[in-house]
Amino acid sequence: MAWYHTFFEGLPQVAWKQNQTEDYTDWEVDFLVDLLGLMPGSRVLDIMAGYGRHALPLAERGHVLTAVDISQEYCRELEQTARAQNLPVTVLEGDFVEMQLPAATYAGAYCLGNSFSFFSREVMQEFLQKIADQLPPGGRFIAHTQLLAESVLPDFQERSWMNLGDDMMYLAQNEYDALRGVILAELTYVWGNERVTRSVEQYVYTLAELKSLMQQAGLLVTEVFSSLDGESFALGDEQAYLLAVRQ
Repeated sequence: MAWYHTFFEGLPQVAWKQNQTEDYTDWEVDFLVDLLGLMPGSRVLDIMAGYGRHALPLAERGHVLTAVDISQEYCRELEQTARAQNLPVTVLEGDFVEMQLPAATYAGAYCLGNSFSFFSREVMQEFLQKIADQLPPGGRFIAHTQLLAESVLPDFQERSWMNLGDDMMYLAQNEYDALRGVILAELTYVWGNERVTRSVEQYVYTLAELKSLMQQAGLLVTEVFSSLDGESFALGDEQAYLLAVRQ
């Protein structure tokens, strides 16, 4: 069983939610609508949807969402919220790579929140192909990552910590396995008297490598941004948004 099957439970789940802001989420949603070219009623696929940070506001704008996530807690929360607000969101719980998706074609798809680092190179190819298969020619896909080699390796930190607010602290101890291209990390979350440590594997890709893997799946990368302002990605930038078009 992959580490991410059980990671997003309990304190790590709370920590992820606390680290998000409503303003930035709204900005990302505007970004998605614009770059995916969504029209009212567009069918959209949200991969690694979490608790619906993007799916819910997109549904509020009149789009029809299919949201996939592996966390039972997140999926239940998203289903309850969508039902209470009568929003067109279908929630699918499970591993995106392994699950059988319902027959459908989507105007666009996206995977935000740095989930793009979860997969080894073999699984990544399968992951990208599955995304491409859900899109028609010309359909668009947006991926977000903070773990491109060009982002992490120039200033690799073996130890780091972050204050997440409300007396919660996040500590990371990292080791880079260069032969496998993966960061092996021990992440510790501390909140009051509660302390949880989880092990993760986060795969590091160069931008050129990701572009090649996407192209093999029929997804042509057309633009790479370092911010929601539309700045082009460059060496050392902390994050990247990749826009790809189904061939």
